[in-house]
Parts: sequence; structure tokens; C-alpha cells
Amino acid sequence: MDQIGRKRWAIAEGYIPGESHGPAPDMTSHEACCILNPSNRAAHVEITIFFEDRDPTGPFRFEVAARRTKHLRFNNFDDPQKIPRDTPYSSLIESDVPIVVQHTRLDSRQAENALLSTIAFPGD
Repeated sequence: MDQIGRKRWAIAEGYIPGESHGPAPDMTSHEACCILNPSNRAAHVEITIFFEDRDPTGPFRFEVAARRTKHLRFNNFDDPQKIPRDTPYSSLIESDVPIVVQHTRLDSRQAENALLSTIAFPGD
């Protein structure tokens, strides 16, 4: 297979709503990134979170097995610290092998849910 993906990705728009409507965990408002690792080696991924009014936090570290995908909810990040709700942020995703990253948000603060999905911005 030809190489696909990049080692650096950015998601400039991030926001985890603090409220949810509907049964948890399926309908819990959240931000997520889906990572595709099409390579034959495991991907070691680091995610750093940037804020408007404070220093960055992270890196949050994950492994995505070779030729696999992993969905990561930013709501569940807690080491080195939780990402605050109702706070704008951006994320930088770095890997030691090329990956593909897609960003998704479920906003279920009201019964009429909103779902946003977009490809992250590829670096290098």
C-alpha cells in the first residue's frame, strides 16, 4: 500500500459542551478524533491541547495498532489532566508514523442534537 497520512495534524476548533441531553454515554456531548493508522507499525500518538488564556496541557499519549483505527473522546482525557468543559481549545496531534485524523463533535445540549465532523489540518 502506498503511504497515506501525515505525522502532524491540527484541529483548530475545539469545545466540549458542559451539558448533555439523552442517555449516556452515547448521547453525552463530546469532542472526538478518529485516528486511522494504515501503516504496518504501531503509531505512538501524542496530543497537546492549547487554550486562549493558559499554557498548553499534555501530551496525552495513545497507541494505535498497525492497520487499525482508534476513536478518542477528548472528554475522557485525564492524564496529565482533564480538558475543561465549556472552554475553547485547539489540539495538535503528532505521531511517529503517518496517520489520518478526523474530528467530530456531538453537541447534545438540547434534544435537537448537532453533529459536526471534518478532516483535521495536515501538517508537514
